[in-house]
Amino acid sequence: MTLLKPELSREVADAIASGGPVVALESTIITHGMPYPANLETALAVEAVIRENGAIPATIAVVNGALKVGLEPAELEALAKTKGVVKASGRDLAVAMVRGISAGTTVSATMLLADLAGIDIFATGGVGGVHRGAEQTFDISADLTELGRTKTAVVCAGVKSILDIAKTLEYLETQRVPVIAYGTDEFPAFFTRRSGFAADHRLDTPEEIVKAMLLHHGLGTGTGLLIANPIPEASALAPEFIDGTIADAVAEAEAKGIGRKELTPFLLARINELSRGESLKANIELVKNNAALAAKMAVAYAALKKAAKAHS
Repeated sequence: MTLLKPELSREVADAIASGGPVVALESTIITHGMPYPANLETALAVEAVIRENGAIPATIAVVNGALKVGLEPAELEALAKTKGVVKASGRDLAVAMVRGISAGTTVSATMLLADLAGIDIFATGGVGGVHRGAEQTFDISADLTELGRTKTAVVCAGVKSILDIAKTLEYLETQRVPVIAYGTDEFPAFFTRRSGFAADHRLDTPEEIVKAMLLHHGLGTGTGLLIANPIPEASALAPEFIDGTIADAVAEAEAKGIGRKELTPFLLARINELSRGESLKANIELVKNNAALAAKMAVAYAALKKAAKAHS
């Protein structure tokens, strides 16, 4: 069976063809993660950070049924402004194409489309995980299973403490996904630098991380890698403050019967309201921080692959 190929922007296509550094970006942060105009401003700022660090940004989305890798400014703005855009994980892409609708791509969908496009590295805010109470609800993000089957390296700030972090790490181990913490021994918890849980591995430079990527893929594992990059110290929120805020938002969601796809967008919006905008500021800064690391990794990875090809 011939695999589908997404539509690449000219800039992204040229970079991939020449073996240049490219970083994939998801679009649910635009469609469901932040209100307008903060979503558009953040998307443009994140793309700028990637360029400043020597790589080409490739924001991924479904636009009127077309799978797009690399959005033009007008497409970004339309996605940011349009209300009612759906949220698409990997399982939803085919139906979105048939219906000819636009959709923000989750981590799982973005990983899949990045892999089909030939992009190795993807920057996001945080990945989904095992939700609290999953032993009753079986609510486990498709992001985790996608990491177990798709070779993309995902740079994130860990997972939010709205999730069950211990079970999330356990599930990643079951999926054979290496969890590499950048410059720290502890797995970060999105808004905070520490979760109380040790990361599987620690590496301290982008060059070390991409060497591990190359070797991991050379072993034929077929899985992605999760690169956990702590939020900058100056932008981190106090654990007792954000944990209390999250607990209040989770309790409210349970009382209202909110779950499945609606749960994470509800919690993020409510946490932002309860924190008086502090969580949104932290979210923006950690995404930019992840983009910078991903771009540095992409530059190092492109150089490493070219050197390996020259010596083969």
